[in-house]
Amino acid sequence: MVTKSSAPLSGVRVLDLSNVLSGPYCCYQLALLGAEVIKVERPISGDLARQLGSDAERNKNNMGISFLAQNAGKKSITLDLKSPEGKSLLKKLVSKADVLVENFRPGVMDRLGLGYETLKIHNKNLVYCAITGFGQTGPWVDKPAYDQIIQGVSGMMSITGDAASAPLRVGYPLADTAGGMTAAFSITAALNAEARGAFIDISMTEAVISNMGWVVSNHLIGDVTPSAHGNENTTSAPSGTFRCSDSPINIAANKDEQWALLAIHLNREDLLTHSDYKTREDRKRNRVALRAEIESVLIKRPAHKWVEELSATSVPVGPIYSVPEILQQEQILSRDLIATYDDYADKISVVASPALFDDVRPRASHPPAQLGEHNEEVYQSLGVTSDELDELKDKNII
Repeated sequence: MVTKSSAPLSGVRVLDLSNVLSGPYCCYQLALLGAEVIKVERPISGDLARQLGSDAERNKNNMGISFLAQNAGKKSITLDLKSPEGKSLLKKLVSKADVLVENFRPGVMDRLGLGYETLKIHNKNLVYCAITGFGQTGPWVDKPAYDQIIQGVSGMMSITGDAASAPLRVGYPLADTAGGMTAAFSITAALNAEARGAFIDISMTEAVISNMGWVVSNHLIGDVTPSAHGNENTTSAPSGTFRCSDSPINIAANKDEQWALLAIHLNREDLLTHSDYKTREDRKRNRVALRAEIESVLIKRPAHKWVEELSATSVPVGPIYSVPEILQQEQILSRDLIATYDDYADKISVVASPALFDDVRPRASHPPAQLGEHNEEVYQSLGVTSDELDELKDKNII
């Protein structure tokens, strides 16, 4: 296991002022890499994600599954940023921090008197990262932005699904997580700068558009209007999802030699000399007819048999799993991707770091914190006395 002292971000202190997903996901990645992440939450209610998830009892107890998924390894303190005392305490925290992450609407922190220009007076080396839907400038700057909205405006939904179902939402909050991961690697880059101190402006929309780079360039350079092609790979054929007798499989015979191996294994060598399928461009043009030819063979046997046989012949092929199914595969189990913690009442399991360092997968040092669990530890480190803490709590400032 990667120890705290050997972790890549050991010694880095992050203030996580963010809520729900994009910012918390960013800061979770930093925590996994060894940063000390202090989550600064509203008194009483905390991060909205604490009340979100499929388990009503956890929501009631301020430990919703949405919160649990990306807050392990963080400390939790409560703080009213609208109060003079709260502002003063945040500035003290900033003076001892390396990074601050927030995902409020543009201008909120400035209106609170806690914007970057103010906070950098208290710490000139502060790396301040603001994650928003559209960025800090532009005509959409004041528009509200949630993952669903970003998926729609970014063009992503227009290319997801097929002609009958598009525009279609991707099945998880891709815009939030793309924005969060973009923020995380931008922060680590800023921490590596010779002279620290930066304001990082992350637009979730731009992060998604960047993720669609080849689609965007195909339009800009190739003058192709991107559209929805369902499970087809538009760059090659046969490449996509194919029906078998029980369930579909994915085949990606993108190279000529892979196409030849597939046709030979299916006993359809005749397709190799057919004028409609001789070249990659021929196969792309006639992909619908080619699919029918291939499926006429695949439909005779179950998916797992074809996956086993085609894999053995070096044809790129794979099953289509549900989330529960992939989590039970030895490939995932053997690489220790899932981390399990005691959650005060029972055990919880969350996804650990997606990266390995010297064959070791980083994971958070402790489970997600109860709201305000680390108030005493963190505030006393700033010189706040027990009596002062009690007074701050009575005033609902913490």
